[in-house]
Amino acid sequence: MPEEEAEKRLNDQLKQDKKQPKAEEIPEKLKKEMEQTKIKLESFKKELVKKFPFIDAVGLIPPQAAELFEEEEEIQKNEKEKFMHLVIILPESKEKEIGKVKAEAIKAVQKIKPKIWLHVHTPAGIWEMSYDAKYDMVEAISMAYPLHDKGILGALRVVAIHKNLVVRKFEKYIVSYVLAGSLSRGEATKTSDVDTFVIVDDTDVKRMSRAELRDKLRGIIWGYGAQAGEMAGVKNKLSCQIYILTEFWDAVREAHPVMFTFIRDGIPFYDKGTFMPWKLLLRMGKITGTPEAIDRFMALGERVKENVSKRLNDIATEEIYWSIITPSQGILMLYGLAPATPKETVQLMGDILYEKEKLIEKKYIEILEKIVGVYKGFEHGKIKEVSGKQIDELTKDAEDYIKRLKELVKQISEKTSERTLQTLYEDAIKMLDATLGKTENLENKFEKELVEKGRMPASSLRALQELLKAKSKKFKMGRQEAERVRKDAQVLISELTEYNQRKELLRKIAEEEKSKEKK
Repeated sequence: MPEEEAEKRLNDQLKQDKKQPKAEEIPEKLKKEMEQTKIKLESFKKELVKKFPFIDAVGLIPPQAAELFEEEEEIQKNEKEKFMHLVIILPESKEKEIGKVKAEAIKAVQKIKPKIWLHVHTPAGIWEMSYDAKYDMVEAISMAYPLHDKGILGALRVVAIHKNLVVRKFEKYIVSYVLAGSLSRGEATKTSDVDTFVIVDDTDVKRMSRAELRDKLRGIIWGYGAQAGEMAGVKNKLSCQIYILTEFWDAVREAHPVMFTFIRDGIPFYDKGTFMPWKLLLRMGKITGTPEAIDRFMALGERVKENVSKRLNDIATEEIYWSIITPSQGILMLYGLAPATPKETVQLMGDILYEKEKLIEKKYIEILEKIVGVYKGFEHGKIKEVSGKQIDELTKDAEDYIKRLKELVKQISEKTSERTLQTLYEDAIKMLDATLGKTENLENKFEKELVEKGRMPASSLRALQELLKAKSKKFKMGRQEAERVRKDAQVLISELTEYNQRKELLRKIAEEEKSKEKK
């Protein structure tokens, strides 16, 4: 029949479209050499770390960066065999062990081919490269393949990636990208936060205000932080502070302690000649605070009681308040309501989840109202001060409230799951009725008409059976089982939609061919 022939040709075409050219295979000899080198390097690393357990990292420097180190070490260019470059990083406290570690490492690699050139440094040695503007070498170490890493290589890698993303996007405005914090002190672990600073040149900005420039760059640069962490494959969270050049310089002149610490400890990963002169001037004692600035810092210490009291008030009015309002808004959205304002959130939690659904107890609604009442009291000036004891009580209430909301998530998820499965079931039945016609024995007809004739995969029959089984249980099942049924049902509906589209296409093709035959 014309329809069957058209279906066959369409299937053949789909199969042809799915064919992909085979990738060229790596020669077997090269595969063996790579595997042998990998085994030898792993053995070398284990032997070295066992002998010197204080080693922070051992990394294989990218081949494309080899020339940088060969020029630095004055390796002869006429060597017949190319070198692989390994970097070994020791903690600052073991600086005196560099010679010993290098000697033992050389012994261990003498029999390894291809030849290996060793570079043994402490973090301070790597920072010296940055001070000398050898940023490419620092980046090469940052991107080294980690054979062993207690955290420093991973942290350096996320900094290097983030720096490249930022500079590539905003090279015109970035004057310095600087590493700070625990990593600059050589104290990084696999989970340490990585602190960096970016200084933005605002001296030639004409189309927008300095604040607009800072805010525009800040959002994108912070976004790059998460992206860099994913690309680096590390757990270290990158925290980047954005400073406008003119504001930064004002803070330096006013002897702001954060800026002094930043300049003293910072390591430039990118610099257009701005940061290093400041660092050298600070070392020379040329950057000092004004008498007015010193007086201002002394006054800050004298206002300690006032500051602590203000901070307590801020905790009560901001942090505790939002710690319960935001999750409550999320709960209401999970229930199916549109995002609510804070004022609406309190009312809806009481009216819907307590009064109507009986999903939460009255005591938790009272906690919500109590914390919101404190916040509103500060906002309208009715409450002037809060004690440490009150903060403790409010914090305990907030913890109890959040704990109850976690349980509420499970309850609402189950109800939502039941509604979702019911909707999917109704959609699937409608499509099956349209495809097969209404029938009492749906499974058998589905199997004979669609599965056995190769028009639907066998997995779709199993999905249908599971959906019918879930319906018989009124969709009351465990969370994991419900999620599995939901996913399978969505695939089933998608496959039915695709089948009906193909069927319609085949019908049109058959009609066209029949029309051609008549002519």
